[in-house]
Amino acid sequence: MASVARVDLDGNAIKGMTICMIGAGGFIGSHLCEKLMAETPHKVLAVDVYSDKLKHLLEPAGASSLPWANRIQFHRINIKNDSRLEGLIKMADLVINLAAICTPADYNTRPLDTIYSNFIDALPVVKYCSENNKRLIHFSTCEVYGKTIGSFLPKDSPLRQDPAYFVLSEDASPCIFGSIEKQRWSYACAKQLIERLIYAEGAENGLEFTIVRPFNWIGPRMDFIPGIDGPSEGVPRVLACFSNNLLRREPLKLVDGGESQRTFIYIKDAIEAVLLMIENPARANGHIFNVGNPNNEVTVRQLAEMMTEVYSKVSGEPSLEAPTVDVSSKEFYGEGYDDSDKRIPDMTIINRQLGWNPKTSLWDLLESTLTYQHRTYAEAVKQAISKPLASK
Repeated sequence: MASVARVDLDGNAIKGMTICMIGAGGFIGSHLCEKLMAETPHKVLAVDVYSDKLKHLLEPAGASSLPWANRIQFHRINIKNDSRLEGLIKMADLVINLAAICTPADYNTRPLDTIYSNFIDALPVVKYCSENNKRLIHFSTCEVYGKTIGSFLPKDSPLRQDPAYFVLSEDASPCIFGSIEKQRWSYACAKQLIERLIYAEGAENGLEFTIVRPFNWIGPRMDFIPGIDGPSEGVPRVLACFSNNLLRREPLKLVDGGESQRTFIYIKDAIEAVLLMIENPARANGHIFNVGNPNNEVTVRQLAEMMTEVYSKVSGEPSLEAPTVDVSSKEFYGEGYDDSDKRIPDMTIINRQLGWNPKTSLWDLLESTLTYQHRTYAEAVKQAISKPLASK
């Protein structure tokens, strides 16, 4: 940790704080804990049911040689039913809630769990923060925007090229979802409703809050590789899905032709934005922030092509002759799947309030991530493939 005094964006000294981070053991939480331990004096009460992605910060337990010794404590708690949660929130100056089911494959097959995880289970956190006057940074999703206005225009309409019809703005864009039978929207609806509740708590009861809408944060430790550090039948998000295919030398599966457009941002860039929110409450409170990189926009098909090229470079293995294969959304996700056409964030508010802009190109973030994936998983995947079927 640097010894130089830290100041916020307005030149005020930043005081050390205690942060209760719910969902700290996940992809985003592990990177945020890393940042807080390495660069700030803040303490973290890390709450989760898993700690695998935090091992490098927690072990050897209590080692006094670690620069962050005694500044991070892990609490193995399931927030669904553990009375200790309120006590930890009372001990904190700030609460960050990252806990969620956020894997698209689950939205269709586990809609009830998805709704409970993202709305019902988040209710006590909001309640405890409001009742105990604790500031809350809540992680939502870019999926709350649903479909763009442009997606309802004729395919040959010139208005489809007008940013007003597809760029997503926190304070202006409508939230447009599919029909109720399209259970893929269970996640987005639950996330939107908890946002509305948090906003109402702020308006009626003075809750200090910030809401974060991530746009496809990518980097090491994201999701899992099926059959290696996650269930064999599991379907992680797109980057981990494609990584799994590359590691197994299988064609990358493009759902409905891979025509959906997305933006991708490097996790380390995104964590810089979150740290600014943490340490600049006067600028962040009461705001909803898109955190993404509009410069890294590609179709899912283009992402697959780029990942194939990058992985060949980092692994030294030649690409497959047929590197991709098309599959239907029904075949891949099951009945009831639906999707948004584009997710391009408007960066006006976060740039104005926090002076933040992303830096890392799509090629560079993919190279960093796939280098990690290859080093971490390649040998384990080869061993799994070589095992006799009877042993699986």
